[in-house]
Amino acid sequence: MALLIENCTVKAGKRTILSLERAEFPKCAVSAVIGPNGAGKTTVFNLLTGVYPPTSGSFTFLNEKIEKKNTYQLVRQGIARTFQNIRLFKNMSILNNVLSALNFNMHYSIGGGMFRLPSYWREEKKAVEEALELLKIFQLDEYASWAAGALPYGKQRKLEIARAMATNPKLLLLDEPAAGMNPIETEELMETIELLRKQFPISILLIEHDMKLVLGVCERLFVMDHGRLIAQGNPKEVVNHPQVIRAYLGEEEEDDLC
Repeated sequence: MALLIENCTVKAGKRTILSLERAEFPKCAVSAVIGPNGAGKTTVFNLLTGVYPPTSGSFTFLNEKIEKKNTYQLVRQGIARTFQNIRLFKNMSILNNVLSALNFNMHYSIGGGMFRLPSYWREEKKAVEEALELLKIFQLDEYASWAAGALPYGKQRKLEIARAMATNPKLLLLDEPAAGMNPIETEELMETIELLRKQFPISILLIEHDMKLVLGVCERLFVMDHGRLIAQGNPKEVVNHPQVIRAYLGEEEEDDLC
């Protein structure tokens, strides 16, 4: 098990906006959280990345409690995230976008960086090599010198994922990665997620509304409604659950999802 959430609540004043009794996310698997806007999906991601703490409850990531850790500590521990609205440094080169994440793990001293000592240049060379290797894996190496903002939308999303992978995560959180994509770009995204599954020993958790994508890549599905988890399990079984169909998908959509 990669991640366990137990008895987690988030309150705003007297109002409870999230209440999760127990959710288990498998290790080295692709899982998804679905639900309508306002269901609490992004709140879960914000909790897992230290944006704000839970009111109560615990998160266990790879057998260690993490609910009191800040964002910096969580990245160090192996949690990375992308966002629904792509957050690249669009005026920087594609290579430098990935290097910005690799710099997080550089080990040269402040003096080494200030005075450009040999330790600095060794680390820089190693980082450039690692960045180019990542770009090659994601088929972006030929665009390395381009400004990130010049890439087509689908490739910008791929670059954001590549940059997240540069932090060497054990858990990758993808917040609505298919948002704004056309069907061809969504198919490429599915291929990218399959690539991640094969190339890297990581767990992937995504929030997504595109059910074709969800059913195409996910091994476990979690359904939320009004801040509560109402179903979890095998995706094809979950989407056929009467409560899920009634609450989210609509009776007429059942055939489209199976």
